[in-house]
Amino acid sequence: MNNPIDGFVVDRSDIRFVGEDLQRPECILAERDGSLWSADARAGVVHIRPDGSQQLIAQQHQTLFSEASDEASRFTEGTLPNGLAFARDGRIIISNFGTDCLEIMSRSGETSVLIDNIDGKPIGKVNFVLRDSKDRLWLTVSTCIDNWMQAVSPKISDGFIALVEGDRIRVVADNLAFANEIRLDADEEWLYAVETTRRRITRFRVESNGSLSNREIYGPSDHGAFIDGIAFDAFGNLWGTHVMSDRIFAITPQGDLRILLNDDNPKPSALLMQAFENDAATPDHMLACGGTLAPWFASVTFGGPDLKNVYIGSLRGTRIPWFRSPVAGLPMVHWND
Repeated sequence: MNNPIDGFVVDRSDIRFVGEDLQRPECILAERDGSLWSADARAGVVHIRPDGSQQLIAQQHQTLFSEASDEASRFTEGTLPNGLAFARDGRIIISNFGTDCLEIMSRSGETSVLIDNIDGKPIGKVNFVLRDSKDRLWLTVSTCIDNWMQAVSPKISDGFIALVEGDRIRVVADNLAFANEIRLDADEEWLYAVETTRRRITRFRVESNGSLSNREIYGPSDHGAFIDGIAFDAFGNLWGTHVMSDRIFAITPQGDLRILLNDDNPKPSALLMQAFENDAATPDHMLACGGTLAPWFASVTFGGPDLKNVYIGSLRGTRIPWFRSPVAGLPMVHWND
């Protein structure tokens, strides 16, 4: 069977935008009715309705992001809602990269902390949360270093994956290099994890009790760029983002890398990668990078009635670019709740 993405690249003239004046729209959830829910640095999410109207839903409107004294502080301090997942009852589970907590928020803004420690120790930089068909929560913690920019180093591998079952949380994989987004395949047999500062994707076989085994690299051993978000399509291609280098890629079931959209600013990206390889990357190197569509591509989300709309989350954009895919996305677990 031919792969639907064979020969496909995004035509920039076909890119459209949704949302406005967003703050750090890192992760996006899509619903069947066409609604989008975007993480927002004002301590919550923005609900973008199918008609394009939008509403900030937050426990308390925070201004630390927009009023930060410098760019580095903007991305390392305050409340930084990052990865999102829908609970079965429709509430929104938020991995907060700023407060180092896993939170749950109602659709009217009432928020409580689900998890802020493991065995009595601070949990660290909670990056992403994923719910599976058994109603378990999979979490990634990128690093235990408070200022995450200091963890952008080839020598640091203190990230991990934790599994939440009811009121129990346990670490199921460790020694990950800046653990970032994770996804399960269609049969939930394998868990795929981004190791941002190894510039690769690692996968694990999922045992019936939630333990992870058979760790192996999936696709290229080094993308030559930092990876952030990933998502499967219905054919089995694993799509993703090269953050700061601002590319959308896909890894085919055969492990081949395809670049589907390139919005890179190549000179500062090359300088960042050179500095990183010398363990000398600084916030200035990172902040010099980024394209024009939505700087610092962070995530890719399939949505729309046919799951062929592709929405790009970002760390520095204020709106959400989207385009049409030749193949539908793999439905997330909430699609059929």
